[in-house]
Amino acid sequence: MTTPELVDSHCHLDFPDFENELPDIIARAHAAGVKRMVTICTKLRNEPAVRKIAETYPSVYYAAGTHPMSVATEPMATTDQLIALANHPKFVAIGETGLDYHYTAESAAQQQASLRLHIAAARQTNLPLIIHARDADDDMAEILTSEYKNGPYTCVMHCFSSSAALARAAINLDFYLSMSGISAFPKSSDLRDIFKSAPIDRILVETDSPYLAPPPFRGRRNEPAYTAHTAKIGAQTFGVTVEDFAKTTTANFHRLFWKAK
Repeated sequence: MTTPELVDSHCHLDFPDFENELPDIIARAHAAGVKRMVTICTKLRNEPAVRKIAETYPSVYYAAGTHPMSVATEPMATTDQLIALANHPKFVAIGETGLDYHYTAESAAQQQASLRLHIAAARQTNLPLIIHARDADDDMAEILTSEYKNGPYTCVMHCFSSSAALARAAINLDFYLSMSGISAFPKSSDLRDIFKSAPIDRILVETDSPYLAPPPFRGRRNEPAYTAHTAKIGAQTFGVTVEDFAKTTTANFHRLFWKAK
């Protein structure tokens, strides 16, 4: 039986955890059936290094934005900056951006302003928005919904581990929810129920590596190859075969990240 083709829709291959190991990391991903990866730039000053990774490896694409936890310490991105990046053939999404009130609630107003700039860039480029949301469900739902009324855009709620209410708000806007290793943790049954209530054609998979490794690697460095372990739990959650889950989530990825198709 052939290995089902999967996509790691969110990883951080430029992080020091992978230094000097990228050829092996990417080879292991391919061997596990992970044929495409999107590596995410979280600070725009690092964009050249992230772009170089995407240019070096045919199976790697990239996105860039200012992570909400960095908004207070990094120059505020401009919509024009983000739109200019979209000219690169391997630049496939805007972000990650979003709101994080868990660690950086003091910069909430700056985060909200940054998020709206990223939404404007996603709207103008027709590229998907990559959203990070933590402990900010009400504000996140309000901003995503009100901005959508100003003009439609597409979006994935990356590493989704928020409330059922935020999931519904996202799905009501035809956005996507991404399953990370968190959804494979034994105690994440409530989170799996939230995913199960969503249409399977709105589900992606990711690692968020080097973080959040799924079992049996929990507590260790995560890497794109481990997408396959989260996909197995995803298949169980939706009551389908691993092959069907892989086929569906890969098709979902290509529908949303259309430049990577």
